[in-house]
Amino acid sequence: MISHAEENYLKAIYHLSQSEENGVSTNAIANRMETKASSATEMVKKLSEKGYIDYQKYQGATLTQKGILAATMVIRKHRLWEVFLVEKLNFSWDEVHDVAEELEHIKSEKLINKLDAFLEFPTEDPHGDPIPNAEGKIVESAKMLLAEMNVGTLCICVGVKDTSVEFLQYLDRQKIALGTPLKIINKESFDHSLTLEIHKKELIISEMVAKNIFVKKA
Repeated sequence: MISHAEENYLKAIYHLSQSEENGVSTNAIANRMETKASSATEMVKKLSEKGYIDYQKYQGATLTQKGILAATMVIRKHRLWEVFLVEKLNFSWDEVHDVAEELEHIKSEKLINKLDAFLEFPTEDPHGDPIPNAEGKIVESAKMLLAEMNVGTLCICVGVKDTSVEFLQYLDRQKIALGTPLKIINKESFDHSLTLEIHKKELIISEMVAKNIFVKKA
């Protein structure tokens, strides 16, 4: 039986590997897990012995197929629970992460599959991230960062890169949510801030904000 800690490490390695061409270093894993490098190294060796990762000293860790499946199943549970909390229990999208972190470790495959069916097989969580199916397959939808869009473009918010409570609450105050239409009115050459038309009003956002909102063309 895989432990909660092992699942957390596999999920962390999975996310880190999305931006790493080679193996994920134990230092990167330790930073992600907010622990000591020695603790991360010990866990990596343990996961390697169990067949979840391939690990070679100085070359980092890569997930095996067994490890990828285990990681995506944890991610699947996490994101399904987030959908449930928002849609059925009226949690806001900035509240669900910590609760889902606990619920994602429930082992019952039957429960999760029934939850998926009860929610009518959602493909994305409340932050716009794709939900793996029962086989662990993830289908990424086409999306770009708002900061990359040209002036005059009409687009729709489809996700966020930064899922911190502070950022999500900021978006709530600006009335930006998944599905919100955004039209780029102007882009400042000095600081790359954007002027948007949203809900028939103009809103100026910083480049940092624009780099953390995923959109697709309307």
